[in-house]
Amino acid sequence: MRAMPSTPVPAGRGGTAFVLGGGGMLGAAEVGMLRALVEHHIRPDLIVGTSVGAINGAFVAADPTPGAVDRLRGLWGELASEGIFSGSVLARVGTLVRTRTHLHPREPLRDLLMAHLPAQTFAELRVPFQCVAASIERAAEHWFADGDLLDAVLASCAVPGLLPPVELDGEHYLDGGLVHSIPVGRAVALGAETIYVLHVGRIERPLRPPTRPWEVASVAFEIARRHRFAADLAALPPDVTLHVLPSGEQASPAAGDLRNLRYRDPSGVPDRIERAYVAAASYLDGPGASADGAA
Repeated sequence: MRAMPSTPVPAGRGGTAFVLGGGGMLGAAEVGMLRALVEHHIRPDLIVGTSVGAINGAFVAADPTPGAVDRLRGLWGELASEGIFSGSVLARVGTLVRTRTHLHPREPLRDLLMAHLPAQTFAELRVPFQCVAASIERAAEHWFADGDLLDAVLASCAVPGLLPPVELDGEHYLDGGLVHSIPVGRAVALGAETIYVLHVGRIERPLRPPTRPWEVASVAFEIARRHRFAADLAALPPDVTLHVLPSGEQASPAAGDLRNLRYRDPSGVPDRIERAYVAAASYLDGPGASADGAA
């Protein structure tokens, strides 16, 4: 497989960008937010995504209509009923013993995307789209903007320890959340002046010092995730309007809670979509946002 260069795809001055963050199964919330945006006739000129946000973003870039939301609901329905992280404990241990690096094969996710994604290359997309992955060899972010779409999305979704790295032209890539969990800065750099942030709800959760062993790594990772996002917000140009859509997850557990580690649990996907839709629609109906993106 060949690596795709990080070709700039400007949104154009005054353009509207959708920025979709990562978060595994929690990414179902972004489907509800997308439904609210579509129903409020808000269309993107640019889409950037990380990890599961790359999956959701690619669907909308291929078809920026209500049809994309319907396809995503179907995709997430299959995730909830079958799961890409299915298999017995014995099967997962077997995969880990065989590979020594990860618990799950990539093929179930690849097959699911091939069955549902209505585009094969970036050139087929109706809206400019970029997704990010972390290069192991260069210890740097890499933005995919042309070439094979499926390979790029899989690279952006290669969660360390769960899925294998994606090799493209001799370089290996891991999950984009390692370098850019909510890539607002990329949208700004590409010329967007109105930005809608679609996220999984983690940034709405309180972050406290860890008190139990399993919370240490979780809290540390959240600091790294939020630091880049906070830096992007602090550097936001004065002529850029930012809308961080609510996820509707007010009762979410605090970062570090053991429930956040249940990456294989697809329960609650329909409810998560609906809560995010209701919260985002209410926000877009309010005085802080309008159909043209002006605050």
